Amino acid sequence: LTTSCRISACAVRSETMLRLALLTILITLSRSFYLPGMAPTQYCNDQEREAAHLTKKECPKNISMYVNALDSDESVLPYEYTKFDFCQYEGSRGSPTENLGQVMFGERIRPSPYSLTFNETVKCREVCKKTYKKGNKKLNFLQRGALLDYHHHWIVDNMPVAWCYEVEGEEKPYCATGFPMGCYVDKNGIQNGACIAYANLVEPSSHYIFNHVTIIIIYHNGTEKGGYSGNRLLRAKVYPESIAHDKDGPLTCFPEKEGVILKPQKLNPAKDEELTIRYTYSVLFQKNNSHTWSTRWDYILDSMPHTSIQWFSIVNSIVIVLFLSGMLAMILMRTLHKDLARYNQESAEDVQEEFGWKLVHGDVFRPPSYGMLLTVFLGSGSQIAMMAMVTIFFAGLGFLSPANRGALMTTSLVLFMLFGALAGFISARIYKMFGGKKWKINALLTAFLVPGISFGLFLLLDIILWVKGSSSAVPFITILALQFMWFGISAPLTFVGSYFGFKRKVIENPERTNQMPRQIPERVIYKRAPIAILMGGILPFSCIFIQCHFIFNSIWSHQIYYMFGFLFLVFAILIVICSEVAILLCYFHLRGEDYHWWWRSFLTTGSTAVYLFLYSVCYMLTQLSLDGAASHVLFLGYMLIIVLLFFLFTGTIGFFACFWFVRKIYAVVNCHNNNKGTMYLECH
Repeated sequence: LTTSCRISACAVRSETMLRLALLTILITLSRSFYLPGMAPTQYCNDQEREAAHLTKKECPKNISMYVNALDSDESVLPYEYTKFDFCQYEGSRGSPTENLGQVMFGERIRPSPYSLTFNETVKCREVCKKTYKKGNKKLNFLQRGALLDYHHHWIVDNMPVAWCYEVEGEEKPYCATGFPMGCYVDKNGIQNGACIAYANLVEPSSHYIFNHVTIIIIYHNGTEKGGYSGNRLLRAKVYPESIAHDKDGPLTCFPEKEGVILKPQKLNPAKDEELTIRYTYSVLFQKNNSHTWSTRWDYILDSMPHTSIQWFSIVNSIVIVLFLSGMLAMILMRTLHKDLARYNQESAEDVQEEFGWKLVHGDVFRPPSYGMLLTVFLGSGSQIAMMAMVTIFFAGLGFLSPANRGALMTTSLVLFMLFGALAGFISARIYKMFGGKKWKINALLTAFLVPGISFGLFLLLDIILWVKGSSSAVPFITILALQFMWFGISAPLTFVGSYFGFKRKVIENPERTNQMPRQIPERVIYKRAPIAILMGGILPFSCIFIQCHFIFNSIWSHQIYYMFGFLFLVFAILIVICSEVAILLCYFHLRGEDYHWWWRSFLTTGSTAVYLFLYSVCYMLTQLSLDGAASHVLFLGYMLIIVLLFFLFTGTIGFFACFWFVRKIYAVVNCHNNNKGTMYLECH
């Protein structure tokens, strides 16, 4: 027997080591190549292509550049490139197909009129010429864009064209993924936006446009170092300038003498004056074999600070987890153990004099009021939780990197639809436990209540975007596609999950419910429901508020969010903290002979969403300079959708944690009534 046990133990140990080895190999492979959703493209000039015996398709010389919608930190309304009267592309090259996530985020990628040929330097080339008179609508729109600091977003080889500039107090220059179309100097001579970085943009009450750009392309030569034929693009940088070229004279993109400052291009013509803007560009190519194609995003990501702040956030969250875990361990190992020992008495008279969580054993599993609504929320919350967990997990592995545009939103929507089956199953199981009979209504509400509220708010906000002519307005065909995914995929899966949930055997609770509900003692003010519920959301929010800052910067300030490893860790910590807070407060309420824990456990951790909404309002007032009522309404409207989903997610975590805890503690002690009507306790 001993020998067989040793053999069995060795087999288990060997299997465990094999699994760890396979996991290590998978992790190593995931780090050994880049997962941007595309393969690298080699570029060659004619001589290099002929020497390597490659075709034009295998190694092209023309570099395609695309333009995206313009956005601003001072407005929630992005606009398509063609909405502004910039130079338009007139060739045959089509626009790339946008996925669902790109359309939802308002991305509108179009071919650029700027022509780039590999390793071909352009000193000063004109793209087009625009002429306006004072009061022209197109000119007024350009002025408003400069006033609100709208930014271009150009794309080369699936990389953003970055604008790098020095930041006071930082060692490295900051590289933004967009650059301003113009800037504004107010009537007091105060420079706003990008005007601060230019010494010649100082005239009061003036709008300036950056009509000249210097594009620098940095590439890696594979023939010299890399083991492949051709060249791969590593970086694309842009330096915008405002230059007032002569109306019909020769172009002047650079000063003839050092120290000479060129006259800037204003957007403020005199009353009877005709304003002419000539758009020009320069291109430089630089070889750099010290970097590789797989690390070409690093110069943008490394310029973003905050890594130390992320670690501070993680440490802060871990301290909170340890604190709550210590309290929970103390309660479970000391207080709860003493309660069990005290209640496990043979004397019925002593037991009847006791008080606390054990005295509500006959009411603790009494179905709550509005149980149907609670089960619907739990089903939708489970759906959101699984969607978030799987999405963040794959994003942390690199499958949803910033280069794979729109993949994050597309993945989230698809997973939300697929996990409709889970929502129906969870909702049906809990509803059946509550003794509900209207399973058809439960299934319909699970399929349509929360998605309907979210989709209704989304449509109202989309109407505002349509009225304002914003590129973020989702096209009608996309709305029909979303409705098809909802009614054709999510809802049927919800019905299937609900069917199987009701087919399962009902969940049996450890205690029977008395016919008459027990009276709840009067509670002190700080233990009453509203205050206790709001207190429950403080600790969970304290572990995520730093992460919220970076996520909000990504959504509203158009910065790249790439630290999904940190996000997954914070996500796991949030689940632990919500569970521990729910268990602690649930235990305190039961000790106070309050058995209304169903809704309270859900709302206690769900109240974290209240603090998230308050934080979003604070962020809007302090970090953003939104202009106009439409931007404020859109910001608050989208945040309401996010807060609703977050409320359901955190509330569901708290409910199931408390549900598990209550079933465990009441399963330890079984209560029975003897023939005389007195109560005695038996401890397993």
